[in-house]
Formats: sequence, structure tokens, C-alpha cells
Amino acid sequence: MAAVEHARRRFLRRALEEALDCHGRPEIVNTDQGSQFTSEDFTGVLKAHEIMISMDGKGRCMDNIFVERLWRSLKYEEVYLHAYATVGEARAGIGGWLVFYNEERQHQSLGYRTPRQIYEQGLWICGRSALPTGRLSPLSERTRKAGNARLRPHTHRRHSQQRI
Repeated sequence: MAAVEHARRRFLRRALEEALDCHGRPEIVNTDQGSQFTSEDFTGVLKAHEIMISMDGKGRCMDNIFVERLWRSLKYEEVYLHAYATVGEARAGIGGWLVFYNEERQHQSLGYRTPRQIYEQGLWICGRSALPTGRLSPLSERTRKAGNARLRPHTHRRHSQQRI
């Protein structure tokens, strides 16, 4: 069993290194506390690249709800509907769906905006910045200061509570 665990950790380390080579260095990486993510194989790569490490607390399954919903949507809206004959077809189909999901599909939870719009505007979602830096973009800062009503929760008053 130790050999299997070692192979998993080595595979994860190589995948992390490949992602860093292809996509560059993020400021922070968030994972759960699985042994593969707490191993020196994985954390050593992050430390060597001076990447902050963030780990969810035990029992924090809700931290993954957004990603789990993404995977569910991908499976039911794309993967299960197509019988890909090759890896290339799967990559093209899934890639096309991800572009649609991020750049065209409006999300109710984002105020009927796309994830791309939220990212580019650096808007705050659920009390956190949508930007990887965790900070507001200059545009979003101006919008927040201007008190854009679309970014604040909407409250309703009963007729009896309204002033006449």
C-alpha cells in the first residue's frame, strides 16, 4: 500500500509542476488536508516556488461546493451527452464547454453575469474578492465606493413598514 501512496504523491507532484510550467505561479494554492496535499512532495514544490499554502479545516466540505457544482454541470451538460472517440475530441468538447461556462453562460448566483465578467471586474463574491490576489481591482473599488446597488443584498419592506 505504501508503494501506491508513493506513486500517487509522485503523480500529483508532477501534475503540479506541469501546471506551474504551463500556467505560471499563483500567489496561493488551496487544498483539503488529504495526505497527498500535506506530503513534502506536494508542499515542497509550493514552498520552492514561494506559493502560499492554504488548507481547508477538517469537516469543511462546503468549501468545495462551487467546484463540485462545476464538475456536476460539466458532466451532465457535456460529458454524458457525447461519446468522445478520442482524447482530442474530449479535450475539444470539454474545452469548448468551459469557454461557454466562463464567458457566455450567465450565473444566477453572480447576478446574471458570467464568471469572466466577475473576474475581470474584480468583484466581491460571498465576502471575498474574485481576483486571485484577494484584492479589489481599481474598477471594482470605484464601483464599491459609488455604492452600486447591484452588488449589495436586496432587501424588501412590507407595505406597513414603508414611510408615506
